[in-house]
Amino acid sequence: MTSSSNMMSRIVFYEERNFQGRSYECSSDCADMSSYLNRCQSCRVERGCFMVYDRTNFMGNQYFLRRGEYSDYMSMMGMSDCIRSCRMIPMHRGSYRMKIYERENFGGQMSELMDDCDDIMERFRMSNCMSCNVMEGHWLMYEQTQFRGKMVYMKPGEYRNFMNLGMGSMRFMSMKRIMDSNY
Repeated sequence: MTSSSNMMSRIVFYEERNFQGRSYECSSDCADMSSYLNRCQSCRVERGCFMVYDRTNFMGNQYFLRRGEYSDYMSMMGMSDCIRSCRMIPMHRGSYRMKIYERENFGGQMSELMDDCDDIMERFRMSNCMSCNVMEGHWLMYEQTQFRGKMVYMKPGEYRNFMNLGMGSMRFMSMKRIMDSNY
């Protein structure tokens, strides 16, 4: 069961580092923050989890934020620019299931995940993951093993070709469930 109540999540963005300057409070998805703030260099997640993006419309580099304070977000995460959009991640209280495929359009070797995988090469002998089907839960996919490197948020749905999703030639080598303990 997934609950997407806006009362469960809240993030506050600030134009300046250390929670200074104008602020914008958000409890849902925001595709373009430019009408609220000129820039965003710090934020505070009061409840829930969010993905933040360095481009509008949920594009560009993605970063996962859980409850906490991010006083100098750009230097902490290595962002070259500021936060331009955000997506609330609904709380999920069920099982987790995802099928990953070695090739586009669900081709090649297939493996099913129900828990975190820190290295698809070691665990499944897969050299690449080019498509997936998220059946249950919310996941983070990482370009390097051990949950490192650039990450991408995957909600339930079919992802036939990662290149068509604006991910370029990004390879995914590890996957992690976004669990209630992240909240």
